[in-house]
Amino acid sequence: MKSNIKSFTLDELKNEMIALGEKVFRAEQIFKWLHQENVQSFEEMTNISKEFREVLNEKYTINNFKIIKKLESKDGTKKYLFDILDGNAIESVLMQYKFGYSICVSSQVGCKMGCKFCASTGIPFSRSLEAGEIVEQILAVQREENVRISNIVFMGIGEPLDNYDNVIKAISIINNPKGLNIGTRHISISTSGLVPNIYRLAKENIQCTLSVSLHSSNNNKRSEMMPVNKMYPIEELITACKEYIKITNKRISFEYALAKDNNDNLGDAKELTKLLKGMLCHVNLIPINKIENGKYTKSTNDNIIKFRDYLNDNGIVATIRRELGSDIDAACGQLRRAELKKE
Repeated sequence: MKSNIKSFTLDELKNEMIALGEKVFRAEQIFKWLHQENVQSFEEMTNISKEFREVLNEKYTINNFKIIKKLESKDGTKKYLFDILDGNAIESVLMQYKFGYSICVSSQVGCKMGCKFCASTGIPFSRSLEAGEIVEQILAVQREENVRISNIVFMGIGEPLDNYDNVIKAISIINNPKGLNIGTRHISISTSGLVPNIYRLAKENIQCTLSVSLHSSNNNKRSEMMPVNKMYPIEELITACKEYIKITNKRISFEYALAKDNNDNLGDAKELTKLLKGMLCHVNLIPINKIENGKYTKSTNDNIIKFRDYLNDNGIVATIRRELGSDIDAACGQLRRAELKKE
């Protein structure tokens, strides 16, 4: 079976070239063609001999995703449903800000976490994405839109820290100056709270932003919203987060989706303030998005503002996330692989 050449780091590609009896510099040529020039075939690598291009074609594939469907929001956000070439489909979202373009990428086909407010909940988990399949989401959107993406958020379908090795490898590929050259400070990894891998991530010494989906400071409420809390309760999660901050000296972003009559009152705000007091952190308040068959509905604007103001008045930096793409189901918690393989 051929390997997806986009899944190799530059160092791995150098080893591949040595194994093929080629000079090491070939690896840099190929890496640049793939990630800077965004070619879709070996034939386009014109500074490589025809004979060696044939060798590459025999040994490797260049997996180019096909866009099954593209939707555009009234705010300019674009959502892509990708055919990932094995009968499965995933979604990615492109958002435009004043600072440039940001993409929300998926890390798995389906999700195991079962969060009750997320559209991926009802989708059976199929598999984790390879590093090259994560990177290809960026490349495919750049090809389609003819733009340069400068920020990456791992907040699409799947739990990034449940696909730990491939996500870390993808970041290494994305960050390489010979490739996309996107700085790690412009990359954000979201997690529902897989405590052991938060400790692992702390030791990686990469400058990504860690976003932790918290959504409640009460174990009973959080376990109802997020089953992962039964395995890693809030006390263990916060301990891991404090250790992450200590090792990396990086601020953590806590995601908090406000659901009406559930976790959006001043009592919840007081509990959250007590939990996070003294931590180097930021709270990102998210007006929860209604999903098909979901039990939670969006909090009132009045409650959201009161919640934010209480946190800020009591020393916890909190902001309300700007909603993008909700009219095309591209907002937080709304991604799902809408068209699955037909058995």
